[in-house]
Order: sequence, then C-alpha cells, then structure tokens
Amino acid sequence: MWKTVLRRILIMIPQLIILSMLVFILAKMMPGDPFSGMINPNSDPKTIARLKQEYGLNDPAWVQYTRWLGNLLHGDLGQSYIQKVPVASLIWDRAVNTFWLSLLTVILTYAIAIPLGISAGRHQDQWQDQSIQVFNYITFAVPAFVFFILGLWLFGFTLGWFPISGSVSGDVNPGTFAYYWSRLYHMLLPAILTALITTTGTVQYLRTGIVDNKVEDYVRTARSKGVPEKVVFNKHILRNSLLPIAAFFGNTITGLLSGSMVVEMVFSYPGMGKLFLDSISQRDYTTLTALILIFGILTLIGNLLSDIIMSIVDPRIRVK
Repeated sequence: MWKTVLRRILIMIPQLIILSMLVFILAKMMPGDPFSGMINPNSDPKTIARLKQEYGLNDPAWVQYTRWLGNLLHGDLGQSYIQKVPVASLIWDRAVNTFWLSLLTVILTYAIAIPLGISAGRHQDQWQDQSIQVFNYITFAVPAFVFFILGLWLFGFTLGWFPISGSVSGDVNPGTFAYYWSRLYHMLLPAILTALITTTGTVQYLRTGIVDNKVEDYVRTARSKGVPEKVVFNKHILRNSLLPIAAFFGNTITGLLSGSMVVEMVFSYPGMGKLFLDSISQRDYTTLTALILIFGILTLIGNLLSDIIMSIVDPRIRVK
C-alpha cells in the first residue's frame, strides 16, 4: 500500500505545477486589476500607475509567474490588496472556522445518512424505504440556497433557536467555556442544514449497495451454511455496501474544507467560501489565486485519501 501512496504523491507533483500555471493564467485573464476599483473621477492616474509598477503588475507574465511561484515555495502567499494583511494569515483565520464547521457537518452527515441508508436497504419497498425515498427526493430537489434561507428564517428569525450570523458572540472571552460553546452554537444550524441536504448521495449509494448485495451468490452461500442473519448482514452485505461510501469519503472531507460558499454567505459565516466570493467581488487577486490553488490542492489530497481508504477497506483493489 505504501508504494501506491508514494506513487500517487509523485504523480501529484506535475499536477500541482500544471494547476499553478492554470490558476495564474485564469487570474491574468480576469478583467481589470486589483486597483481598478480605486478609479473614480477624482483618482490620480499617476498614483494608479505607480501602484501597478510597485506591485509588479507591469512586468511580463512569465516574470510575475516565476516570482509568484517562488514566493509560494517559501510559504509566502502574498499581500492582500484590499485587507492590507498577509494572505496566509487572512486565509488561516477563515480556514480554522471552515475546518470546525466541516468537521461537524461530516459527523452529522454520516450520522444521519448511514442509518437511513441501512434502514432503506434492509426494508426494501416497505414503508421505511418509501419514507426515506421521499426524504431523498425532497432534499435533492430543493436548491441549497432556498433550503438554507428557509432554515435560517424558521429556526433563526421566527423561533430564535439559533444565531443568524457570525461564528462567535462578541461578548465572550477567548479560551473560556462560554467561548467554545458560542462557537459550537453558531455552527449548529448551518451544519445541520448542510448535513440534511447532502445526505442524498450517501443514502442512495448505501441503499443500492445493500439491495444489490442481498442477492449475491456469496450471501446465498453464507445463508445456506447456517450463518446467522445478523452476521450475514454485518460481515458480508453491509461491509461490501460501504465501499462506494469509502470511495467518496476523502473527497467529501476536502470538499467541505474548501468551504460551502452558499451556506457561508447565507449565514454570514466567516469561512473560506465566503472569503472566496468576497475576493471575487473586491478583485483581490492575490487572495483569489491563493484560494483557488488551495482548493485545487485539497481536491488532489481528497483523491489521494479516497485511494488510501479504499485500499484499506478492500485490499483487492490496491494498485499493483
């Protein structure tokens, strides 16, 4: 397995180089520049030109790319033109918020989806299965932003059960129990709503896997040998049905770490997704290119994690 992991890591090196080139080219193709928003009837053209020269925006593209890549290799993501702070510190603050929200969302997603998928598969075509299918159809059909807005209106504004914005209350001291409880309290509603609307795929994959595996020859053989039904289900049917779930587990984690833009915008949650959209609207190219590169790296890491998880769960599919 370690040879497979090492091989996948080596393959990621040229992928990262190509990714960095694509990110840089796409950033240069975007209209305007970081100082376009400063232009108004009272702007001094000489000041704008001086700033462009000072930040190296007039240099040839290959010079800008080489300088940017060299800074990346030294851990320098540049300076935010809008926030006037290092991009690394700006992203780090948001990444911490996104990490905890993503972790809670993943836990809730699988805590909801796995029992539902098992119940639907075991009780195929019965009322339990039909009820879960209706739930799946609703969560799949309703757009995410509509679902989040309705949840915010009902549980935040109308019932007042949860906060409607932010990641922590402003009147608590960091490091105290009240501080950590406030952070958890602010994450609960967006995490629950995100978990509910993202369970569809997991439930359906698990249900389909259980239904298909129940009629396989190895299951019939185990039952004909007198193996208890509980052992047949847990050791044979369920274990093989979890393979598709394991295949997407790594991508699920890294996808959530990239930040859910919709839920973070609806709840004004200061995470990486909201920072990404703010960077686009503010033309903060330094932050934008760094975030796109990080999202791409997370996607590659997610694929690697999925391969590792699959090789652990089912050694038969390890790459030779």
